[in-house]
Amino acid sequence: MYRYLCLFCLIFVNADQECGVIGFAQWSPNPRNERPHLSKPVNLVIVQHTATETCSHDESCKVILKGVRQNHMEKLKFTDIGNSFYIGGNGQVYEGAGWNIGAHTRGFNDKSIGVSFIGDFRDTPPSNEALKAARDFLSCSVKNGNLDENYNLVGHGQLSPTISPGAKLQEVIETWEHWLSNFL
Repeated sequence: MYRYLCLFCLIFVNADQECGVIGFAQWSPNPRNERPHLSKPVNLVIVQHTATETCSHDESCKVILKGVRQNHMEKLKFTDIGNSFYIGGNGQVYEGAGWNIGAHTRGFNDKSIGVSFIGDFRDTPPSNEALKAARDFLSCSVKNGNLDENYNLVGHGQLSPTISPGAKLQEVIETWEHWLSNFL
């Protein structure tokens, strides 16, 4: 009986450690170009949006992510997809650069993660499922030691001249516990 209980505990702990993230290999047919790892725990989260269509199903989210990756690599000449993690309207978190140095915010890539919501959130906020997934992911990342328990959270536009994460998403994140109004 104890062996079964322990096996159950290991499965539960492993699932928790990954924070429910859909791994890069699960949505991209091509391997990721590896980058150096971020120093952990990370103490800055930069929230962005992809400025694409939104997605509400796993397959449509994966199609959009493949397009984002292609744009980052071919048009913008990034080494690979820029953001660390992507949040779909379906309430799923997708791995981008992961806990490696990304290419999301000039001057901050080696000391932050970029969490990008899939869609354009200038006029409407993300789905409740997406917002919950992001908050759950951040909370789990603190528990796992990937994020500092006192991390700061900012919108991309607070650090760069951009409309990202969109006015409606910015309004939402300004109500979150770790949001910092004046980071610089």
